[in-house]
Formats: sequence, C-alpha cells, structure tokens
Amino acid sequence: MELTETLRIGEAMGRAVVRARPLAGGFSHETSLLSLSGGGRAVARLGGAAPAVEAAVMAAGRTRVPVPEVLRVLPAVVEPDEVRAAMVLEYVPGTPLSHVLDGGGVDRRSLAALGAEVGRVVARIGTVTFDRPGFFTDARLTVGRDEQPWSRQLPELAEACVAAVPAERLDLATRRAWVKLCEAHAPALAAIDDQARLVHADINPKNILVSRADDDADWRVDAVLDWEFSYSGCPYGDAANMLRFGDTYPDGFLDGFRHGFRDRSRDGSPEVPPHEDWEYLGRVLDMFALSDLVTRPVGHEVADAAAGVIRRWVVRPFT
Repeated sequence: MELTETLRIGEAMGRAVVRARPLAGGFSHETSLLSLSGGGRAVARLGGAAPAVEAAVMAAGRTRVPVPEVLRVLPAVVEPDEVRAAMVLEYVPGTPLSHVLDGGGVDRRSLAALGAEVGRVVARIGTVTFDRPGFFTDARLTVGRDEQPWSRQLPELAEACVAAVPAERLDLATRRAWVKLCEAHAPALAAIDDQARLVHADINPKNILVSRADDDADWRVDAVLDWEFSYSGCPYGDAANMLRFGDTYPDGFLDGFRHGFRDRSRDGSPEVPPHEDWEYLGRVLDMFALSDLVTRPVGHEVADAAAGVIRRWVVRPFT
C-alpha cells in the first residue's frame, strides 16, 4: 500500500492506519490487513474496476452466508494524483480452507464433515435471486440486458480465448479440440440458461475461511471472500469451481462437498434444487472459466493447472 492510500483510509475510518500487512488477494486486487489506532483491525482491498458493485454483491450474499461487512468504499481518484479504489472490510478471523486441505492431520471423517458444510454454504449463495441472468452493471445490482444465453456464448468465448492462449501452454491441436468440445457440450446449458441466482464465480479453497465449531467436533464457514467476479446465473458453476482441482484435495472432502451441496442447509433456508445432472452442467459452465484462465501470462500457476484440466478433458471429457 502507498502512504497516500493508508492516509486516505485512515481519514475515512476516523482512525489512523498504524500498520498494513499484505495478504493474498484476488486477481485484480492488492489486499492488506490493517492495524488501526486504538486497537482493532480491518482489511483493505485496493484496485478493481467496480468496488461499489462488489460491495453490493457482498451485502446481498451476506443475507444468506457469512460475508465480511463492508465498512467503507472509496472510489478511485485520478487528479491531482492517481489513487486506487479501496474497499475496507471488517476483519474476520479464520483459517483459509486451502491451508486445512494442504496441511494434513485431519482424518477422512472430519474432512467429509468439512466438505459437507462448505457444500451447504456454497448452495446457499445460490438462494439469492434476481429477475434475469447476466452481469451486474451498477451498485443496485441491475442485471444487464441483451446478453445471449450461456449455451450460445460458450463456443464464441472458447474460440476467442484459445486465440489468446500462449503457445507454450497449449498446443494448436489441443486448442482446436477444446473449442470443438465446448461446441459439443454447450447446448446442454439450455437446461439452466434461465436461472438467475447469485453466482460467486470464484469459489475455491483460498476464498473460504473456516474454523472448528464450538464443540470442536464439527466445522463452520466463517467467511466467503472475493466476490469481484459475481453474476446472476446458475450456481452449479460454483460447485464445479470447487470440484475443478479436486484431485489435489485429501480423501473425504469432495464426497462431503457433493453431499452438502445437495443437502438442505442447516438454518432452514431454501435449498437450491439440483437438476439431476447438476455436476455435469456445472462442469460445462466451468468451461467458461477454464477458457479464460488459460489466457493468463506464462508462469501463472492457476492458469497452468487449468491447462492441465483442458488437456485431460479433450481426451476424456469431465474426468
């Protein structure tokens, strides 16, 4: 963080920022943990094209799942000096789900319980509804009009993306096979083209904070983070996002997640009624994200992993 940014946030909060420590952040953000004068902490997310829209999405999501409260939204400033937009969030303690899955020491039964709880929370995100599918255009969460249905968008997007994929990441034959695979499966999305539910669109273990429940025998989700890519659509894509790199998770978690996503949420909120082919349809939806991910610069870790999924799918789809 720049000094001008910490001073600006401190002024907006009415409490000086005495320390800023970098945290892992989203693709287009810098994220820092702030220590404030007089005690207390907050989190600042700097950058991003539409922080006010993201803040509104978080407020909508917070009605159904644990989401940090947005304390301040500060727009970008161009003159006299350029200053990035900032969103200041409450600090939520918890352990990134990625650390739990990577750390070992958790038995299969406990991992299944953890996966089930995460699955239930992800399903509850999709109980927020809108009047039509599409992307949010303003802080009132207006959904843009004139969007083609997902079933028609996928082939065009895949073709455009493969043209931008670094040659070192995917060879020409694989890129052509990927476009054909997208074309072959895109019509299946007609079954969910009209769904207009909140989709987080970046559900992965790095964006979920968890902890042990009070009796230390169960798990709870403390926060769902990083809502910058959210839109109105079908929540099966969120489930597929979690399943995408499932072969790297320890045994038990994915089975629990699948069960939890189908299960009724604990607090009695309406269940997202899964289509009998929800997992397959989610995988087809995930072809949007995979197509986009592999356009990232050479050396991008997640993009390289996505390329591995694509190479596997063009040989044996959705394995």
